[in-house]
Amino acid sequence: MSVGKCSLLVLGAGPGGYVCAIRAGQMGIDTVIVDEMAPGGTCLNVGCIPSKALIHAANEFHKITHASEQSALGIKAAAPTIDLGATVGWKDAIVRRLNGGVEGLFKKAGVRHIRGRGEVLDGKTVRVFRDGGEETIRTDALVLATGSMPTELPKLPFGGKVISSTEALSLSEPPAALAVVGGGYIGLELGTAYAKLGSRVTVIEAEQRILPQYDAALTRPVEQSLERLRVTVLTRTKALELSDKGLCVQHADDGPSDIDADRILVTTGRTPRIREAGIEGLALTLTQDGFIAVDDRCATSMRGVYAIGDITGDPMLAHKAMAQGELVAEVVAGHRSRWDRTCIPAVCFTDPEIVTCGLLPDEAAEKGFDVSVGQFPLAASGRAMTMEAASGFVRAVAERDTGRILGLQAVGRDISELSTAFAIAIEMGVVVDDIAGVIHAHPTLGEGLQEACFAVGGKTIHV
Repeated sequence: MSVGKCSLLVLGAGPGGYVCAIRAGQMGIDTVIVDEMAPGGTCLNVGCIPSKALIHAANEFHKITHASEQSALGIKAAAPTIDLGATVGWKDAIVRRLNGGVEGLFKKAGVRHIRGRGEVLDGKTVRVFRDGGEETIRTDALVLATGSMPTELPKLPFGGKVISSTEALSLSEPPAALAVVGGGYIGLELGTAYAKLGSRVTVIEAEQRILPQYDAALTRPVEQSLERLRVTVLTRTKALELSDKGLCVQHADDGPSDIDADRILVTTGRTPRIREAGIEGLALTLTQDGFIAVDDRCATSMRGVYAIGDITGDPMLAHKAMAQGELVAEVVAGHRSRWDRTCIPAVCFTDPEIVTCGLLPDEAAEKGFDVSVGQFPLAASGRAMTMEAASGFVRAVAERDTGRILGLQAVGRDISELSTAFAIAIEMGVVVDDIAGVIHAHPTLGEGLQEACFAVGGKTIHV
């Protein structure tokens, strides 16, 4: 067993971990990164990237299917078929290409990447198990970036017909009947994709409505889309256990009943990986929700040990982990960096997409702000009409007296591309007149942002 030493060891090569390692290497820090998965973590390998590939393939298949039936564009096509195995192969090729890209970035930055299972012995020592033996590495600073995993239900453990999002991204054919347990963003993204691929989809959600983290105005266009796709949505309903027919569920006002299901996709949340890899032995301070507590430098309760990404709590988003990873690299390099983020954009890649940044109207009011809300319907957008995507809107939430933008939201096809503009506006502390006064290119979906800011002051032009 060999023994090595480094200045910084990153445990976990997901978005947070690999960004941390690359930035540290660029600043001349002797860095080692350890992970038994291919670089990229859940996001690149079995999450963000492959799910968006599957969603794109499903959208394309659905478009052609629509064209073969009835198209306002005058397009006619023969009834299409799909080889899902080939689709999965295409998706896997994208993942491998990006894996290789991260590997290349490690080499370029002088980062040593060890493919193996890491086990924390103490705050300065990690043992790595890999093919060919073990290696113990001493480090001056340790970064925990072990991410999260799908939450398993006691009566619906993963295996057989019960699958997590990981297995849902590698099916060889669309299931005839798919039950999705959980009406959050993961369940609805994948459920929508499989509905477009031809599956009969049923969504089971315990809350009053799907996507309960958003307000009803944002989720209504998604609900309407699910109706058009003939997706059955059962709210105020709990999944109980497997049955001969498929899945036994219980509505809040009724007794148990069965629904057809060849596959049952459980998407009820994700659990932080803080009980794996010996992390629990460090006895770090945890939050009330069971995540690792960190300060504004992502430092834990143990000196020299940092934590980033999903293990530090909500929002469990790759871009949050990336920002934390870059921050920690700067802190280890001696910079006086602090976490000072006003907002973190979030996107739900349903049909249509939802993007939020900053405060929702109700959240702003609850925080004591006197707010003014402006909204622009995409039905009035020439660009949205030409895309056959007139469902949805762009909304601005501003402080009434100052005009300072507190939140920006939108729902619509391809509307996720506005998330960067939303985040920039809020981080820079702009007021509605700042955006309203910017010349926006025409015709684009981005004009909706300008019109929403006009609407805050009751000065809309195209409505």
